[in-house]
Amino acid sequence: MKKEDVPQDESKLETANIREMYYAIDENGEYTTEVSTGWDPKTIALNNALEQIKERAEDAKIKVLNNETSPIEYYMELNKMDVPILASYAGFWQWQVKRHFKPSVFKRLNSKKLQKYADVFEISVEQLKNIKA
Repeated sequence: MKKEDVPQDESKLETANIREMYYAIDENGEYTTEVSTGWDPKTIALNNALEQIKERAEDAKIKVLNNETSPIEYYMELNKMDVPILASYAGFWQWQVKRHFKPSVFKRLNSKKLQKYADVFEISVEQLKNIKA
């Protein structure tokens, strides 16, 4: 694309003071770089992804309140993580994290394990244990 055609649409990236770099062709026909503030199709895709994450977190919160899962799953979703990432950050195996999703197992976790999760989520152990409606 030509340098003057690089999209400069408004996006969430712009409000976060983030710019994207694109390769473009300048007036001499040479490749150069151009900074973009955003592109509408990309913004729509980003907004859709963020909305899905928000819905998954809300679903997990409802499951926690209904005693169907542990708060670990809720905070994992809230922090835009998945099981492999959470396991890596907390220092557990993936199967252990999945097991810790069970409310009966979560209630028996020792303070050291709870503190690992709290540190990953940057909250207190008390916040981890008590989710409000």
